[in-house]
Amino acid sequence: MQTLNIPTRSRTTLLCLIFALTVITYLDRLCISAAAPAIRAEFGFSTTQMGYIFSAFTFAYAAFEIPSGWFGDRYGARLALTRIVLWWSFFTILTGAAFGFMSLFILRFLFGAGEAGAFPNIARAISRWMPASQQGRGLSMAFIGLSIGSAITAPLVFTLLELQGWRWTFVEFGIIGALWSFVWYRWFRDNPEDHTGVNEAELKLIRTGATASKPESHSVPWSRLFRSRNMIFICLMYFAFGYGLYFYITWLPTYLIEGRGFSIGSTKWLSALPWAVSAPAFLFGGWLTDRLVVATGSLKVARCGVGAAGYMLSAISLITVAQIQNNLLAAVLLALALSFQTMTASAAWGVCLDVGRRNAGVVTGFMNTVGNIGGALAPIFVGYAVKNYGSWTLPFYVMAGVFIFGAVMWLCVNPKTQVV
Repeated sequence: MQTLNIPTRSRTTLLCLIFALTVITYLDRLCISAAAPAIRAEFGFSTTQMGYIFSAFTFAYAAFEIPSGWFGDRYGARLALTRIVLWWSFFTILTGAAFGFMSLFILRFLFGAGEAGAFPNIARAISRWMPASQQGRGLSMAFIGLSIGSAITAPLVFTLLELQGWRWTFVEFGIIGALWSFVWYRWFRDNPEDHTGVNEAELKLIRTGATASKPESHSVPWSRLFRSRNMIFICLMYFAFGYGLYFYITWLPTYLIEGRGFSIGSTKWLSALPWAVSAPAFLFGGWLTDRLVVATGSLKVARCGVGAAGYMLSAISLITVAQIQNNLLAAVLLALALSFQTMTASAAWGVCLDVGRRNAGVVTGFMNTVGNIGGALAPIFVGYAVKNYGSWTLPFYVMAGVFIFGAVMWLCVNPKTQVV
């Protein structure tokens, strides 16, 4: 009888599944970046053509983020994430069968459409399964998986390319995602009350600090959502996050080689450094925002304070990168800039849970859509600035300015005001 008072640990299993999912997400997302030289060599693509292929994913991802977030609110994260992962795994496998520019462009667009909504539905699952005081740390586990997936992709893909070529690599990565979706659908339930592995003690722990919610509804007050000033501030705040993130995803290796003169061997490891240091930053940010909720009782301090501070520290680091002459120190400061940025991720997604409640999937979808618009624009601007001004300095000043703007938007957000 005494064991009935000890909470079960189904929450831990959930976090392990989410961690695995985000690792797979970025393996599949960044695989084509590592495989790009081999793909260009086979098809004779120009850098412009390859740029369009890269962009196909981002624009599709942004376009379908809100519908996929709504799908999770309507049908639950169990079905939504199963559908998302099976879809993107299917088109990851088909990428290995591409036969030219148009086929690869379409496949990457469909891949992006399928992967859209993954993080909003991850956030929804965490909001249902984690107590309010631990949701930041739950989200940080997802972002740590993102960092690890990003850090290991290039070494893993290059090794597989040497052994078997790029086509089979996509097939194998797609199969991994399909296997994950099978395990997820079998184990997960949208409500912990419906899971046989959750006892009363764990359920009581999960509901600690929860705010009484309105009865479940499948309708979304779209007009209120579009008119909400709070939603506008949240989206503009996350525009800065996406803008900064996609510099690292797209241009970092080129900058290290062309802008700082590093060798390819050094670039391989220095490109992984920002992702390596972002993993503990994600974890620290999740712990910090949860700790401040308990210590101060203020969501404004816990969410907006962490967000604005992280953005300002990132901006200062980027300005220093633009001015410093020491190449190695510049690479280290770039890694620190990403760590300060990623420290804010749990606060950003946590504030969507705060203001979205039962429509958290749609709210996070809106936020992530605008973030991905920033992510789509950043590589274009960097390329334009380097080509037309012949300098890698301007992009860092602009990125720092975007983060300063984002910090101001953070201070305008009110985590206690629901947007729907």
